[in-house]
Amino acid sequence: MKQTTRCATMVSVLLMAIVAGASTPLRAAALRVGTAMVDITPAEPVRMSGYASRKDLSQGIHDPLSARVIALEAGDERLVLVSTDVLGFYDGTADDFRRAICEKYNLRGEQLFLCATHTHSAPTPSLDPDKGHENNVRYTRQLREKLIDAIGKALEDLAPAKMGVGVGHCPIGSNRRQRVSDSQGDSQIRLGRNPYGPTDKQVIVLKIAAADKPRAILFNYATHATCLGPGNYTISGDVIGLAEQFVEKIYGAGLMAPAFAGASGDIDPWFRVLPKFDEREGWIPEPVLLGTFLGEEVVHVAERVNPSADDVAIASAFACLELPGKAAGTVEAAQDHPPTPLNLTVARIGDVGVVGLGGEVLTEIGMAIKEASPFAHTLIITHCNGTAGYLPPKNLYPEGGYEIQTSRFAPGAAEIVIKRAVEMLHALKP
Repeated sequence: MKQTTRCATMVSVLLMAIVAGASTPLRAAALRVGTAMVDITPAEPVRMSGYASRKDLSQGIHDPLSARVIALEAGDERLVLVSTDVLGFYDGTADDFRRAICEKYNLRGEQLFLCATHTHSAPTPSLDPDKGHENNVRYTRQLREKLIDAIGKALEDLAPAKMGVGVGHCPIGSNRRQRVSDSQGDSQIRLGRNPYGPTDKQVIVLKIAAADKPRAILFNYATHATCLGPGNYTISGDVIGLAEQFVEKIYGAGLMAPAFAGASGDIDPWFRVLPKFDEREGWIPEPVLLGTFLGEEVVHVAERVNPSADDVAIASAFACLELPGKAAGTVEAAQDHPPTPLNLTVARIGDVGVVGLGGEVLTEIGMAIKEASPFAHTLIITHCNGTAGYLPPKNLYPEGGYEIQTSRFAPGAAEIVIKRAVEMLHALKP
């Protein structure tokens, strides 16, 4: 109950502050950007994330995992965006990491976007020896220190920069809510491939240059990183991580390409949950194929972008929303069921809006926020600053399915999130 009261109070205070400041235009100032990248590949076998049926430790490494940091500054305002090749910051690690980072660098909570690419082929972060394997606890402690150090390097690296934005499209993500029928004509929603279901195919690319040379190419795309399934015991960034690596290979040393997973709670890669990397002669392993496809679209878009904005306004806001909740395994909420919290972080970088959602948000929600956003381009980032689980739109609850059954949000929660996110974006662009 104390947590509920604290979150509700925080929302009220933040929204009052946003509204109060809405009449004062934000001042643009010279843009300064710093970047840092650190290898976070596990040095020893670990428990892997994303599938409860996978019990053994990892058995090898296909490609490296990385954390990528972009620090932005304009006038007195800062923003730190962190892309980390892990499933997410579960079991209290998000709060622990954020507290340590903000205290170390005197950041306000809304100035930090701590994000995961949601690869299901990475270690399970855990700081609790009673819940996590000792190797994972050791890995997580090292990860926290590596992120703190990388953020410090990015902040020390701040230098004059320019930015530009471009938009492309990529079809590698598919709606996964597949309807199947039995011999009696009864149907249900299962995880599979629904090529006619809604998907957000936008690839939004933010290109940052310093001294007329590209320094970072940030991209935002909505798909799970689940080409590889529970049969895979090889560490990998999966489709998102491989796309990051492709872009960095094309541009060469000195450029970093952090990815941020869009609203993809019901979106999987076209080829999904495969047991391993297929190494048959002449065959392109599916995660490599799809990661390369996405990476090439990012490069195509980036090469058309001429960074020119060097004077921008930066602003951000945070709210811990207390939303209608329900028990996992049910559809309707009991009247006395406690609310479920979700962290919502929004930011403005010039004429680019950024929405960070602390959960696994279905794609229709992200598309609705984009549509109503006052900004020319809006990045929707999930697995950001929290891990509240699946957030589906109200209209999907009668259909059921995995996302609905496992969600801790009652029908109607998503509509509150959309409204609050759009309100907060508008407040950042008076």
